[in-house]
Amino acid sequence: MNKYGAGRTPFVFLIDFLSEKPIVIPIAECAAHRLFFIFPESQVLPGKQEPLPEFGKFHFKPISERTYKRAFKAVKADMESGNTYLANLTFSTRVLTNLSPEVLLGHVSSRYQVQFEDLFFCFSPETFITIKDGLIRSCPMKGTIDADIPNAEALLRSNPKEKAEHNTITDLIRNDLNIIASGVHVSRPRYIEEVNTSGRKLLQMSSEISGYLPKGWHSELGNIIYKMLPAGSISGAPKEKTVEIILQTEQHRRGYYTGIFGVYDGNQVDSCVLIRFLEQNPKGFFHYKSGGGITINSKMEDEYNELIQKIYVPLV
Repeated sequence: MNKYGAGRTPFVFLIDFLSEKPIVIPIAECAAHRLFFIFPESQVLPGKQEPLPEFGKFHFKPISERTYKRAFKAVKADMESGNTYLANLTFSTRVLTNLSPEVLLGHVSSRYQVQFEDLFFCFSPETFITIKDGLIRSCPMKGTIDADIPNAEALLRSNPKEKAEHNTITDLIRNDLNIIASGVHVSRPRYIEEVNTSGRKLLQMSSEISGYLPKGWHSELGNIIYKMLPAGSISGAPKEKTVEIILQTEQHRRGYYTGIFGVYDGNQVDSCVLIRFLEQNPKGFFHYKSGGGITINSKMEDEYNELIQKIYVPLV
């Protein structure tokens, strides 16, 4: 990444949650690696896009509340012991669908779309970082509510659990940026965006944290990115210890889920956190990975319902 940045060579980067299988290639080689994406200002599409099936199927049976409760209680025990104060707990849900990764690209409503081979399709609403003219921004997303609930935005803003979770992750990202940038500040606090799901809408809360990179940042791009991994919004705080707890507690391997994907065009960077994630395993079975942040104030029933609420494909 540093080499490509120093040479102003446009490239993409795909980094998994644990940074075990990173892929960094020039944009010109994306098609050869079957790595396709649609971003707000750039895209690489396959030569021939698969059409959607005439009748799309998407059915799932969520994990049992009992299974979720067991993991939730384990995380809460670590919180009561002072080991973590925010942890992102995720699960895989088996899905029956004819919407494969190859057919979904370009057919969903989302800020970011990423397809890698026939392994996964991601339609993420969450920006990881952007860099433009030396200004680095991160937009962690924490806090979700059904938009159809009366006074949904006011309820989301006033919810003590959601507020604490959001403030915690904002502080974590601010600390991460302070390692690599100067003049770090919250440039846009607690703004609300509407996210379309399959048949309903969610409101999600984000904050924008900004700072200024030193001159010559292009040749340090890899160092900059890796100092911020894994993304704070999908790990927790304190980050290192919370990742240990996640690995002990979760019942699946995240892989590329909750990793990042980004594009460097020779001048600027845009990237996303790989959430809203449909994965196909080698046997052809589909799993949708989802989760949410747990704090000491979290209620098990609410978190379980949020996990289920995030399982959707917003077809257009």
